[in-house]
Order: sequence, then C-alpha cells, then structure tokens
Amino acid sequence: MTKNWSVVRVVRERDAALCLAVSVVSGFGTSALWLASGVWVKDLTGSNGLAALCVLALWAPTLLAPLLGSLADRARRRPLLVAFDLGPAALLLALLAVDSPGRLWLLYTVLFLYGAASVVIDAAESALVAAVVAPELLGDFNGLRMTVTEGMKLVAPPTGAVVYAAHGGRGVALLDAATFVCAAGLYGCVRVREERPRRPAGHWRARTAEGARFLWGHPELRPLVLAGGTTMLFAGLGAPLLYAVVEGLGHSPAYTGALYAAQGAGSVVAGLLSGPALRRLGARRFAACGIALTAVAVVAQAVPSDPVALVCGAAIGAGLPCPLIAALTAVQQRTPDALLGRVTATAGTLLYAPNAFGLAAGAGLVELLPYQLLLVLLGLARLPAVLPLRRTPVHRDASAARTAAGSSSDAGPA
Repeated sequence: MTKNWSVVRVVRERDAALCLAVSVVSGFGTSALWLASGVWVKDLTGSNGLAALCVLALWAPTLLAPLLGSLADRARRRPLLVAFDLGPAALLLALLAVDSPGRLWLLYTVLFLYGAASVVIDAAESALVAAVVAPELLGDFNGLRMTVTEGMKLVAPPTGAVVYAAHGGRGVALLDAATFVCAAGLYGCVRVREERPRRPAGHWRARTAEGARFLWGHPELRPLVLAGGTTMLFAGLGAPLLYAVVEGLGHSPAYTGALYAAQGAGSVVAGLLSGPALRRLGARRFAACGIALTAVAVVAQAVPSDPVALVCGAAIGAGLPCPLIAALTAVQQRTPDALLGRVTATAGTLLYAPNAFGLAAGAGLVELLPYQLLLVLLGLARLPAVLPLRRTPVHRDASAARTAAGSSSDAGPA
C-alpha cells in the first residue's frame, strides 16, 4: 500500500527529493532573515515604521515579477538557479557592514535585491520541477513543498531569534548566506537535460507581456489564478481580525500562537493530501472545496469558543492552500516550457500581491466594525470566487499548446 502512495513516490524520486530539500533550506533561511531584519532595524532606530519597511523591501520586487520571470526563460534553468543562489549568498555578506542607522540603506538595498532574486528563483524552480517531476505527481510535489514551507515558518523564526540574540543581525545574515550556498549545491546535483533556449526575438516588453497574455487567454488557468488571488485578498483582509478573535476569547495576544499552530497543522495535512485530491476532484473542484471550507471556517470564528477557534484555525490552514496548489500545478502542467518562467512569475504576482493590499485594508476595517460582523461578511464574500470554477472548462490539448508556443518568436527548445 505504501509503495503506491504518491507522496512516497515523490520522495523516492532523486531529483524531486533534491528540489524538496532546496525548499527546506531556502524556506528556513528566508524565514529567519524576514524576522531578524525587522528586529535589527527596530534595535538600531527604535522605529516601527522603518522596521516594517524591511517587509516592503522584500515584497516590492513581486510587482516586477513578469519582467523578472522572463530571465528564467532565457537560460537553462539549473545553472541559472545555481547562479541566483550564489549571488544572494555573496550579497548578504554586505550586511556585515550594517552597524548604525546611517547604513540602513545598505540593508534595504540588499533586501530589495534579495526579493528580486527570489522572484527569478521561484520562476526558474517551477520550470525545473516541471521538467524533473512526472506530470501526474506535480500536485503531490507542490503539496509537499507547501508542507515543508509551512513547517519552516514554525521552526525558522524562533531559530533566527536565538541566532540574533547571540550574534545579532550579522549572524542571521551569515546563516541565510549558508542556506543559499547549500541550495546552490543541491541544484547542482539535479540531473536534467536542458538545451540552451534560442535567442529571443522582439522587444523585451512584448516578450514580457507574452506570459500574461497566455495566462489570461487560457480558459483553465485564468479562473484558477483569479480564484487564488481573490482568496489571498480576503485572507489579507481577515488577518488583522485574528487578534480581535483572541481578545473575544478572553486571552492575551500570545494565544495567537496557538491559532497559528493549528493553522500550520491544517496546511501540513492539506499538503500531504493535495496530490490524491487533485487527481480525484480535478483542479477546479479541489480549489472550490478549499475556498468553501475556508469560508465556513472564517464565519464560524465568530463563535466565542476555544475549541471552535482551534478547529476553525486548522480548517483555514487546510482550505487556504488548495486554490494556490491547484493554480500552480495547472500552470506547470498547461504552460509551454518556453513560457513557463514568465507565466509562473505573473501567476505568482496575481496570487500573492492581493494579500498585501488586503492586509493594509484589513487593518483599517477592524477599527470600524465589530469583528464578528466582519468575519461573517468576509466569509460569505469568498463564495462568489467559487462560481467561475463551477463552469465546464474548455479543454486545450497540452501538446498542441506546446507546439504553438514553440513556433512563437521567442520560443526555444526546452
């Protein structure tokens, strides 16, 4: 029975296991630096606003993702990933010079370039994974990657805090640099045959926009990405309400840790089961079930009960990744290799950028209306995102799509 379990099949595949190992070390380093950078700025300046700019500097390059993702389509992915992991490793060494508020510009610059490199890495990694993992196992791989990423979010921040307390921000920077070097070594061990892409023709703007046109014009990918982006928008709107939920339960803010842990546990379960669920339900129904589960759980959070809050946290953790995994897997399965970097990067922007806007708006909403009413409204508002997923998709033959892309002006052999 275990031999046929798809998750075990993914782990037993050498190259897939190497890519998962990269997710572990990269997720660990990034999560540790994300926490330490804000604390570092706070210690140097005492300013909450300047500390928050660290997150902005890391996130801002996401808005340039369609352009940055085009880099992943202009070179072989494995050597590109090795180079873009060794680059940030060297770049992080510049943070050893940050020792006063006057040198914070260096920290922000490094964080911005770090975020830009991460966009290219994510796009190239998605294309590499699509080349080394069997198409029927991509859902299992993406689910496992979600599981290890969530796991690192639980492990890395406290570890980073310990390193920061002992060695300061420079120690965390060195730790993160070491994880990049480790990731580069793991990518170098992946066995994949890649031919150099042909020199792209046409203006760079047209080449960049081609990924967005493909994504928007695809009858299967567009509703999945839009549903995922809408889900993340409402997730951002609802995030500030968690503290109000804890207050309504009569607990201190520290109790949010228990709810986050429950949510993380739900995400782990969803990641492990996503592959079989995708094969059984299909991408659209899998995404729709996740959105519906999240909507019910958000509404139920209005009930002032500890057990209900913990169960709802686990349900949100299980439902929230479903549309994201469904969209990413569909992009990998349906996109021609020559466009995969640009399409993945564009999809990433549409999926995750709404979360940041939702966080900003949600911080204001929680001050205007009772949190119970907001929970009900935000839960119900998720349901319309399911409607486009209920329509019967117009199927497109994947091989025909790849052939058509291969004849485009900037396509090249995979």
